[in-house]
Amino acid sequence: MDATPDVVDFWFDPVCPYSWTASRWLQEVAQRRQLCVRHHVMSLYLLNRDRRDIAAEYRRSVEGSRGPAKVATGVAVTCGTELLADFYTAFGERVFDVWRRPTAAEYHEVIRAALDELGLPAGLEDAMESDDYDAPLRLSHDAGVGLVGAEVGTPITSIGGVAFFGPVLNGIPRGAQAAEVFEGARLLAGHPQFYELKRTRSQPPVFT
Repeated sequence: MDATPDVVDFWFDPVCPYSWTASRWLQEVAQRRQLCVRHHVMSLYLLNRDRRDIAAEYRRSVEGSRGPAKVATGVAVTCGTELLADFYTAFGERVFDVWRRPTAAEYHEVIRAALDELGLPAGLEDAMESDDYDAPLRLSHDAGVGLVGAEVGTPITSIGGVAFFGPVLNGIPRGAQAAEVFEGARLLAGHPQFYELKRTRSQPPVFT
């Protein structure tokens, strides 16, 4: 493995399936090269709040899923970013087994279980319906979006100070392929004139 770790800053909304696949991809990469991954929370709600071209069903879904980002921010503020990464794993492992849109009640159940698993304050669940962590969530969100511009989604990844939206992965690269994808993403994003690659998704995300 390389002697000097690659520093990766990773902005995610806990409910975004493509944040989850990208985060698990980074875990795979970390098994093959040294990475220092620093997790930060962003918000699908804030990202889409002022957009007018959002389908009504998607907007309802986004507005109904604000709570987990607030709780994750509460974990980061009160317990530190290392435990934020652990909370994200505990939350995601309970949500991203198959593709679905959980209800608010299901999010409460998952958050309660994740906090309990890690021994974190149970009262952080209350952030789901409060504005206690709205200000630090906005600061974290704006820090990520400020690196890439407003016409983005989640996740946002910065490798060695070079930031980009994505990668949007419909599945999780494993093994040597994960490291190859990482090197490709770093090289392409580092090209000063690189702008975008995109193609239409043909199936829901796969988490195995």
